[in-house]
Amino acid sequence: MSNFDRVDFNQIFRERTKNFSIAIIKTLSSLPFSDDISIIRKQIIRSSTSVAANYRAVSRARSEKEKSAKICIVVEEIDETQLWLEIIEELEYVSPEKILHLKTECEELVKVMTTYKFKLSQI
Repeated sequence: MSNFDRVDFNQIFRERTKNFSIAIIKTLSSLPFSDDISIIRKQIIRSSTSVAANYRAVSRARSEKEKSAKICIVVEEIDETQLWLEIIEELEYVSPEKILHLKTECEELVKVMTTYKFKLSQI
């Protein structure tokens, strides 16, 4: 793989993870205030933005060890985000149409980041 391909991959997933967190923020910001919704909203916004922030750190890592540590955090946080999306769906806080797009993107990110983590562990 050339450096150009690697830069493209990093840039694509920097944008995807950032856009994913923005979509979650926009979707959940319209929900009415209540204690339960506020707790869930805070948790999923925290976990989804952590995915984006830590993926950025992966692409700027100074060593393979640092890159591996950061991708582990990304996988953990995207998995937590997936849990919160499942809870939101089961509690019917968001319409099925809105949640489907978020869940689909989250599932794709889980697969990609888990595969990336595995490949890094093989180095």
